[in-house]
Formats: sequence, C-alpha cells, structure tokens
Amino acid sequence: MEHIEILTPEIIHPVMLQQEEQQTNENKHSSFIEANTLEMSLEEMKSRHIIPVFVKDNETLISHDEFIDATSSITADIFHGEHILRPSIRVSHPIKGRIPEAKDKSANQLFEWEKTLYYERMAFIIEVPSMQAEIGGNTLSLTIGGVKAYNQDNLYSRSQSEQHFKLFIGFQNKVCTNLCIWTDGLMSDVRVRTLDELKINIKHLLEKYNHGFHLHHLERLTQHSITEHQFAQLIGRCRMYNHLPADVKKDIPPMLFGDTQMSTVVRDFYKDESFCRDADGNINLWKLYNLFTGANKSTYIDNFLDRSVNAFNFVEQVRHGLEGKNECWYLR
Repeated sequence: MEHIEILTPEIIHPVMLQQEEQQTNENKHSSFIEANTLEMSLEEMKSRHIIPVFVKDNETLISHDEFIDATSSITADIFHGEHILRPSIRVSHPIKGRIPEAKDKSANQLFEWEKTLYYERMAFIIEVPSMQAEIGGNTLSLTIGGVKAYNQDNLYSRSQSEQHFKLFIGFQNKVCTNLCIWTDGLMSDVRVRTLDELKINIKHLLEKYNHGFHLHHLERLTQHSITEHQFAQLIGRCRMYNHLPADVKKDIPPMLFGDTQMSTVVRDFYKDESFCRDADGNINLWKLYNLFTGANKSTYIDNFLDRSVNAFNFVEQVRHGLEGKNECWYLR
C-alpha cells in the first residue's frame, strides 16, 4: 500500500483556533451543510430548546446537546493531546410551541419567554485540525460528527423504544469544507435506548476507523482523469438512473443525487475555482469527487450522510471502470 503521510501536529495557539472557528462560522459558504439549515451554538441549544418526550410516559429522549456532548467527550479521550475545535452545529425543521398561559394569544403577541422551541433535525461536526493530511494540493482535517432526526423516532411510544442516530468520522477538505466520508467511517443506522448505549457506539466507530486506509483511497483518485466527453456521458447516465426500469436498476450501483445536485456538479465543472476542468477539458477523480461533495451541501440533514458516502462509492466505481477492474455502467 502506498504510504500516506499524516502531517506532524503543530502547536497552535488557542486564539488562532478561535479565530479560525469564527471565520468558519461567519462565512455561510464555508458551512459543511447548507440546504435549509441554521447555524446554532451548543450554549443556545442547552438554554433555549425544550427536549422532546415519549408521549406514553413523558420520559425524555436523548437530546441534541447530550448527543453532541457525548461525542465531544469521547473524541477528547480517544484523541487525547490533539487540538479539538468546538462543535459546529446546523439545525432544521423547527417545532414551535407555547406555554399554557399564552394559549389564547395571537402569535405576533407572544413574548419570547412564552414560546417553546426545538429543532427536529440536527447535524454537527467536531474538527481535529492538528490531524491533517494533503490530497491533491488540498489540506484535509480529521472530522467527527453525527446526525439526529427526531422524525425517525416513535415519539408516541414509551421510553424503552429505540432512538435513531447517525455517526461518522472522516476528513474535511479545508479549501471548501466538503466532508469526505466513506463506508468504513459511517454508522448510518444506530439504534439505542439509552445514552450509555449511544456512547458505546461512538467509541466503537472512532476506535475502529483507519484514517490511513481512507486517505490511501482518496489519494488514488488523483491518479485518474476523465475527458469532458466522458464527463458528459457520466452526467447523462446519472440523470437516467432514477428513471430506469426496476429490473435494470437493480444491477447498477445506486446514484442518490437528484437533478438539483447534478446541475450544481455541471455548473462547477466549468466554474469552480478549485475543482473545475483543466485547460484541456479533463478533470481528475479527486476533483470530480469534490464536485459531488460540494453539491451535497444542498441536501437536507436526514439524507446528508448517505449521499456523502454515495459520492465516494460512485467515484470509486468510475475509478474501477478506468482501471478495467469492473465495467462502469455510468461510463458505458
């Protein structure tokens, strides 16, 4: 296996990390996901948001902030001595309410203290900037995170019902803040009943993840390119996939990106400052991969990680096709 060098951690002043984090938060286009999400601080989430309960016994579900705190604590334990940034959090689908005393008021007459709020869906990342590598001239930082969507839980049940979570570990491309995630770094259907069970799953994922193996596969994408003609063929087949007869589709590796994301990929093939085609109209697979992970930012929270992994698997199919290992239907 080709050796991928992990850059030696450097001493980074806490003020520098705080400035870097502030710049990331202040720049909308540097968010790891955009779609219909809002930025949220952990402090605001803890102080202002109510916690959903199981209707049958009024016991609380695992809250968003408990999920984030558990992941932060385990990350600090496993990567002891590394520089770890505060979580970057995005939320969507607000669930609004009001206290009983304000039940007869019009919405525009409510005081802030009379309103209740929580967000149905939440995604967060925790960056470890002292653990970096370079691929295709881009700096990547180790990143851990998760997704929680209460709409996947049965809130009309009792507290011993399963709760659903998604966990991941991978890398973030610092040029564009795109997330690089693959199957070995994702637990897409974690079902637990308690916070302790969730912590066990988080710890298991972080301990078994092989960052060197992941980086090796990402590096290989820089070694292969496709022409503009092949790119056009690829995009056309991607748009065809969802309309294929079921008996044909079952033999083809899936494409989870829709027309909106595909249009973004095509636009950025010509216009993206970092990942567009070269002067001859060619594009290497590392840049193609980043076009897809960039387009994925418009995906809603509950489908975000699945499409992230699909982007990697798709480009790997293309690589195997170019190497002659397997026929790639998308390039046929």
